[in-house]
This record gives sequence, structure tokens and C-alpha cells, in this order.
Amino acid sequence: MKQHMQNQPFEKSWHHLSSEESLSLLESDKHGLDSETVEQRLQLFGENHLPRVKGRSAIARLFAQLHNLIIYVLLAAALLTALLGHWIDFWVILAVVILNTLIGFIQEGKAEKALDAIKDMLAPHATVIRSGHRLRIEADQLVPGDVVVLEPGDKVPADMRLFSAKGLQIQEAVLTGESVAVEKHHQPVASDAVLGDRLCMTYSGTLVTSGQGHGVVVATGAHTEIGRISGMISDIENLTTPLLQQISVVSRWLTLVIMVIGGLVFSYGYWLNQTPAIEMFMIVVGVAVAGIPEGLPAILTITLAIGVQKMASRNAIIRRLPAVETLGAVSIICSDKTGTLTRNEMTVSTVMSSANNYSVIGVGYSPAGEFTIDEQAIETEQHEILTLLLRCAAICNDSALKRRDDDWLAEGDPMEAAMLTAALKADFTLEELKQFYPRRDVIPFDTAHRFMATLHHDHQGHDFIAVKGAPEKLIELCQFQRTEQGDVEVDQGYWHVQIEKIAAEGQRVLAVATKTVEQHTGELQFEDLDQGLVLLGLIGLIDPPREEAITAVSECHKAGIQVKMITGDHAATASSIAAKLGLHNTDKVLTGHDLTQLSDAELQHAVNQTDVFARTAPEHKLRLVSALQANGHVVAMTGDGVNDAPALKRADVGIAMGHGGTEAAKEAAEMVLADDNFASIARAVREGRTVYDNLKKAILFLLPINGGESLSIIAAVMAGMTLPITPLQILWINMVSSIALALSLAFEPGEENAMKHKPRQRDEKMLSGFLVWRISFVSLLFVLGVYGMFLWTQSQGASIEQSRTYAVNTLVVMEVFYLFNVRCLNSASWSIKRWFTAPIVFISIGMVILLQLNFTYAPFMNTLFESTPIGLRHGTEIIAVGIVMYLILELEKWLRRFMSNHHNVEETAS
Repeated sequence: MKQHMQNQPFEKSWHHLSSEESLSLLESDKHGLDSETVEQRLQLFGENHLPRVKGRSAIARLFAQLHNLIIYVLLAAALLTALLGHWIDFWVILAVVILNTLIGFIQEGKAEKALDAIKDMLAPHATVIRSGHRLRIEADQLVPGDVVVLEPGDKVPADMRLFSAKGLQIQEAVLTGESVAVEKHHQPVASDAVLGDRLCMTYSGTLVTSGQGHGVVVATGAHTEIGRISGMISDIENLTTPLLQQISVVSRWLTLVIMVIGGLVFSYGYWLNQTPAIEMFMIVVGVAVAGIPEGLPAILTITLAIGVQKMASRNAIIRRLPAVETLGAVSIICSDKTGTLTRNEMTVSTVMSSANNYSVIGVGYSPAGEFTIDEQAIETEQHEILTLLLRCAAICNDSALKRRDDDWLAEGDPMEAAMLTAALKADFTLEELKQFYPRRDVIPFDTAHRFMATLHHDHQGHDFIAVKGAPEKLIELCQFQRTEQGDVEVDQGYWHVQIEKIAAEGQRVLAVATKTVEQHTGELQFEDLDQGLVLLGLIGLIDPPREEAITAVSECHKAGIQVKMITGDHAATASSIAAKLGLHNTDKVLTGHDLTQLSDAELQHAVNQTDVFARTAPEHKLRLVSALQANGHVVAMTGDGVNDAPALKRADVGIAMGHGGTEAAKEAAEMVLADDNFASIARAVREGRTVYDNLKKAILFLLPINGGESLSIIAAVMAGMTLPITPLQILWINMVSSIALALSLAFEPGEENAMKHKPRQRDEKMLSGFLVWRISFVSLLFVLGVYGMFLWTQSQGASIEQSRTYAVNTLVVMEVFYLFNVRCLNSASWSIKRWFTAPIVFISIGMVILLQLNFTYAPFMNTLFESTPIGLRHGTEIIAVGIVMYLILELEKWLRRFMSNHHNVEETAS
């Protein structure tokens, strides 16, 4: 045994072996292991828990904020100024670096906790049989070969091969996504059976809902299915978001350009103009400080944080900041079915008797709804067979419904609870049913006979049996069927056709039957069902789609976002729900078995043609997400179970359910839906697109200002003239007025057509041709305004300090007027209504005015920044420069619109 277990610790296909073979391979038997063997195997395999991975420390996360090219250049500039003895410049630059680092550290999302969340799903205790004695032990002491007893309410403590099962049902939604408990048995199944079809196996972390079972442990700790998923999560690397990729590219190019220009400026001034080296070093520092948008990291972080707050008010909780913007780029949403697109509440959808086919309106466990025939509402008391069928289904039932505020909660089997809801819709009172038809005996449901039967009397001397169960079994047992004319011989062919018709709609089918028995029958026997059983009809149940999800799917399609369903449920159910939701390509369903047969290249092609995937395991979901990403898509993945966790972590945006989701899913995700509402995703996507647009506006606002500052310095060096603005004054502008004004753009409302255009491509450049032109054009205007004011005041006899103060204030005023222009990239910005959509703009301008007045008139600021007070006449001239720039940019915007419309007219005519 020991040598076998060391070479091949855990057999992969225990479900294909008989229980006897499994016990033999594990050198165990139904009496369990002895203490000596347990101790040996604990030494060999370790305890039954998952390995723990140490996360990053707070200090490591703090220093990670410095890993940014813009920060590197600023640190180099600070070091250079310190070496040259310019300590004021050094401390100001260093303060900028510290501020950006702290903002990033504070706003960073929580550290990854997915593995810890999965560990919490493991059972704390287990009931075992060792040396023939029943014991209650800590679950982490289980070893392969242990015999475990399973009872209702137990959490399965390890992966097990069953060798006995009586009425055993296991809720496996966390692993398979199936919304109802699975009936288990001990017979082997096919070697290629997917996880949800391995009916002779139970898996760690799943829940026993009814019945009893005995099994032998075949896998513990990291070798269980949950352990395998944990390993998959730890092996997945977090992807860099599209925005961070683009910012990284922009930072690299910007840094390279600044370094090259700085080198050229130094060479030109030192070699050609014979400027001293120390003075040229300070000028190069000025060029670097002017060219670097110091406030960009802070603005990026704060804009994302504002997006987080807005989404939180819409029930979308963001756990990692970059996910806010990534949502705006999502082109495909891969959604789990159960509990995400559906309610995770079974509902009676169809009732079929020999006379009529009834549709049941209303979803979930709430009794609001009615019965219809051909879309016409009916009075159920006028339909005798329907009334009797619903009554039998309600009393042959072990579940209960509880009302809590406005919600109805199910206790027990979801399908039985759904039948109670159907009875309530037919105006039955559950308490009166129990009182008028008390139960005298029961044959519990068991997978061996596949039905449940109960014996009742009605206080009027009438005793009867109510039976519900698998339709094929009941049709076989029944000799008669109830019709409006009376009981006639059962027509098995007819009922089998009806079963297929209901099942084709993705519904689970149960049959209901009854039999009148002699008065005072004391005990219910199987023999009582051999003769005289009357089939009443069929019940079709389904976990219905959320109404709001149907609307959200439609909105996503309009926004150019594909929605794909990936579920562990059966193909027919998945296809039916997908059709009701309005998904595309619902006729073609790929199962987990199909996916296993496809190569990665074939899968990349198949995912473009298919929108419904069924009977999937965690590795299938992971492959699907990876294949879509390989096709260039930005993928959001929704889910609620631990089986979804690897795909949630791999996706560009993982979205977990807040109410019904497991902690493992929440910790693996970037976003959690507080209301478990798929519709919240569409609202989050809209907000994500708005965040991206606002970031683009902020970049378009900042870069021309930095470009104008840099070009002003370069022009001065080329002309051999005095700098119009000092490096310290540039830092003041960039870190005070520029940031304050740019931050107001983060509060801009979304464009009206935000959800009417396709998502941007993953590799779309943030600096498009339009943005490059705009940055260049506006930078030139800033140079003309700043340098023009400097030269003009110099010609009027102003001192260097006065001219620089005029230049600084001119730059700030031009920023203010440019802010109004950039709020609307493609439309006129002088609309009064548009001006007041974000009052924060005027608050920011007011703050900048106050700060600039301090810069100009406060004595201590005059000393620190070498500024001087200015007169009213020059102040009027400065404001006039800002107005002229605003009008020029509005004219440029109008010309672009005119040329674009003219081009579109020509294309239409051709």
C-alpha cells in the first residue's frame, strides 16, 4: 500500500472503479483503519487541509508604489537638485513623490484572499469508523482509506468513493453550479463522466441535504477537488488591465522623449551657448519637471476611487481600483447560470394532466402568481384534477416555506418547496392541508425506488396515498390515469411524449399519483403501491431567469458586449434558460466533454461561434476565459461558487455575487454585486466607460500644459534668453492648479451615448491621432500665451520676477479656460446646461483662484517662489489671453465637426 500510494498518491478515476476495488486499492474495509495505519498515513500524506500562501506585507506593497517610471525620473531630478545644493527644489520634488506614493498605497485594493476563503469551506469535523468503532474527529485528521459516515447537515470532509447510500442527496452547487441536490448511489459510472455525473462520489466542501451514506476517503487536502481548484487559483497570474498597460506605454515613451530632449537641451546650451554646466543642469531639471505630468498617478488613482464610490451606490462593490476602468473595455461577459442569471430558486413552471397543459406564472418561492391555459388565467378550483395533483404534491412533501419581511425562504429540498409555492398560488393554505390531511406514515425518497409516498386520512373516514417521484418510475407503477370522465388505463406512450416535451424546455420533471386505501390502514408498505395507483399528471420545474437579467442582457448587446453562459448544469436546461434570456446562438451548446476534445486553437474558434456551455468543470471555465482573451477580448466573468473562482481570477474583471456567492468567489473577484443582480453589471459597465472617458479628458488636459511648459523652457534655451518660468514655479502649477482642475474632470457625468457604441479594443492606443494633434496644438497655444506675456511685460520694463509672475498666472488662467473646452471633446462647450452638470468644476476653479492669489500676493509665497504682486491692468490682459485661447479651441472643434460631417455626406453619396 505505502509503495503504491507514494508512486501514485491518488487514483484519478475512482468513480469508474467498484466500491470493493476502491477499498482494496486503499487497503481498507468497511470497518475502517486502525490507529497505527492512520498515524502512518498522516506522516505520509499530511493533514487534511490546504497549503497556505503568505501574502505581501504592507511594506512590500508600499515600496511597490515606487515602481513607476514617472516616479523614477522625479527621484533622479530630486537627487540632482540635492547634489547641486538646491534644497527647496529637492524638498518640493520629494514631497510630490511621497504624496503620490501614499495615495497609491491607501487606495490599493485588499490583498488576495481567495485561498483562505476556500479553506473556510472545508468541514471542521467528520464522523469516521476506525477499527469498527464510530468516532467524531477533527476533519484535518482524515487520511486516504478512512471510512466516513455522512448524514443530513454534514459538510463532506474529503473526496470519497461511496460504498453505501440510502436516500443520499448532496448539494454540489459550489462545484458544479447545479441548483438542486444530486441523488447519490454506490454504482460505478463511466470513466469519462464529468464531475456532476459522478454519482458514486462525494466531494470535500459539498453539503449533505438528506439521506445517509458511507464512503472511503480517496483524496485529502490539496488532492481534493477543492484543493485542485485552490492550486489552479494560486497558479493564475493576475493580468495587467488595459488602462495600466496603456499608461505604462505612455510613461515609457514620455520618459524617453524627456530624457532625449533634456540631453539635447543640455548639449545645445553648454556647447553652443557656453552656458555653465550647473546652470544647464538646473535647466534640464526644469525641462524634466515641466514635461512630467507629476499629478497623473494621483489623478489616475483618485479618478478610479471616485468611480468606486459611484459604483458602490449602484450595488457594485469594487475590490481593486483598476477594475473600474477595465469594466468600460469589457467586450464579453461570461456568466454562470445558477444564482447569477437565474434566481437559484426552483419554480413550478408547467403542470400537465391528461386534460390540460397549465402554465404557472410567477417565479421564486413567493406565492404571487396564477395558473393559465393558452395564456388565459383560470380558476383552479374549477379544475378538479389540477387541484388534486397540487394537494398531493403539497402533502407528500418534507419542505417548508418561511416568510421573512418581503422574502419567502425555502427550508429543505428546493423542488419540494417549489411545489408548496404552487399550492399557495392555487389558494391552498399549507397549515390547513396538514390539519385536514394529517400524515400517518411515509416511505421516504430513496434512489433505489426513486419516489416518495405518504399515507393520509381526511377526518371523514377516507384514507389515501400520495406519491411523487421520477416520472418514468411512476408511469411504470400506475395502472390508471385520472381523466375528466374518470380513471382509465394509463397511456404510457402519451406520458413519455409529454415528459420529453417538458424536458426539452430545460425543466426537471416529476410525476404525481394517488390511491384510495381501506380505512384505518396503519402502516404504509411497498406492496400498497402494486395495484390501483392512479397517475394525476406531471410537474415541470425550472430555476427561472431573473427578469432584470433579461433586460441587462439586451442592454449589453446594444452596447456591443456579448454575453455567454457557462454552467455546470445540463445542456437542455442551459439552452432553454439562454433562450429566455435573449442570448444568441442558443441552439448550439458545447459541453465539458466536448471542450475536452478540442485543442486550444480549435477552442479559440469555437468560442466565437457558441454562447452556451454546459456541464463544465472549473478547468473548462478557465480554458474558455483564456481562449476568449487569446482572441483579443476583454473578458468579465461572473459566478458565485468555488468552482468559478479560478475563472474569476483569470478574467480581466471577475464579478462575484454578494448574497448568494461563496467567500472564495468574492475574494477571487475584482467586483462583488451587493444585490446579486446581473443588471448591476450593465450599470457598472456604463460607469466604467465614463471613468475611461474622464481619464482621457484628464490626460488631454494635463499633457498640453506640460508640453507648453517644456517648450517654453526649450525656446528660451534656443534663443539664449532667460527662463520665463522657474522649475519650482512649474512644480507649483503642476501640483496645485493643474491637479485641482484636472480632478474636477473625474466628476463629469457620462456621455448620453456611452452604452450605444462598441467597447474599445484591448490594444487601442490612449494617445490616438486626435489626441496627439490636440496635445501638440494646445501646447503651442500655451507656449505663445506664456512666452508672449513674458516678453510683453519685459518690453514694458517689468523685472524678471514680475514677468515670471505674469507668465505663471497666464498659464493658470489658460488652464481654467482650457478646462471648460476639454469637458466636451466633440461638442460645443458654451452650453450653460453643460457647464452646471458638475458643480465641482466651479469649486475647483475657486480653490485655484484663492491659491493663485496667495502665490501672487502672500509675502511668504513671494519669498519661496520668487513671485511678486501684479497690477489690475496686467491682470485684465492675462484674462484676455485665456478668453482668446478658448475661442480658438472652440473654432478648431467646430472645424473638425464640419469636416467630419462633410466627409460622412460624401461617403453616403458615394
